Amino acid sequence: MAAPAPPAPPRRINLALQGGGAHGAFTWGVLDGFLGDERIVIDGVTGTSAGAVNAVLFADGMAEGGRKAAHDRLARFWQAASRDGSLPAAQRRVLDRLFSVMPFEGSLMEAWTSAMQRYFSPYDLNPFEINPLEDLINHFVDFDRLAAYEPLQVFVSATNVRTGKLTVFRRESLTCRAVMASACLPNLFRAVEIDGVPYWDGGYMANPALFPLYRTTEAEDIVIVQLNPVLRNETPTSSRQITNRINEITFNSPLMGELRAAAFVARLIDEGKLVRGRDKGQYRHINVHRIALSDALADLTASSKADTDYDFLLKLREAGHRAARHFLKSHFDDIGVRSTLDLDEQLAAVWA
Repeated sequence: MAAPAPPAPPRRINLALQGGGAHGAFTWGVLDGFLGDERIVIDGVTGTSAGAVNAVLFADGMAEGGRKAAHDRLARFWQAASRDGSLPAAQRRVLDRLFSVMPFEGSLMEAWTSAMQRYFSPYDLNPFEINPLEDLINHFVDFDRLAAYEPLQVFVSATNVRTGKLTVFRRESLTCRAVMASACLPNLFRAVEIDGVPYWDGGYMANPALFPLYRTTEAEDIVIVQLNPVLRNETPTSSRQITNRINEITFNSPLMGELRAAAFVARLIDEGKLVRGRDKGQYRHINVHRIALSDALADLTASSKADTDYDFLLKLREAGHRAARHFLKSHFDDIGVRSTLDLDEQLAAVWA
């Protein structure tokens, strides 16, 4: 009788997590889907804004106790972050601001906020730089433990206010303030200073940054968890709809630029014009995959980024979990072999 075939080696991937307010609960579900499949090993994770929060929660959970601890850590955070969660009032308010660029359209709160922001900045309204987000993140993440966890590379992006350049914080140097900087919307929060340098939301320059993964991990496959839709079928007409669409386009733009670069390098490798490898003068052939919120829940509006009702967060989590399972069922054999995101189609310009 023939011996059973040995199990196939696990497939190694990197994860790239976009920001998107409360829609980050979809990413929670995607992470849970990958955690539940022992055939998948995650070598690296990069994140921006709410994606950075998910990244450090996931990574520190892995550092503490592996897949089960990471699963539990994400669940505790998102339950606490919900409207009916257990957070103190100050932390509840700061999460509400993190999850919403503007209040709901047409409300009295929107009119009040618009008037206040026209005349006052966060420096006027918060002169003592009170930001309870620091206590919240420190409650859920042990950054010393995370820094020492070598099996997983972690990258968090922020925008240097003075130079306009991207800053990428590696796992070894990650702090709570780096995550705060990555999620710092400038019309809501004072710039987060680290070693005397002010930072704003990383989404302006990278949402998220892909390039740190190219030479730091064994995996050549990146799964992008994309929360901001590329396509909208209707033309925005109201002030809020216009603002939301501008934000979506702005926060997708850096990712589209990085995908163009990855596609260009892959094409040159395939044509034999570049040498594939990890040594000096060689280039990685990156396989790109995408799990998109807009594919899983097409009827979501931009304003739902501010909805922190726990039932809604669970709906997003379940959609993310299903999307991850569907991706693995459809494309597991493609990991390590080819891209499943057609970059040429995604990035093609339209000539008029």
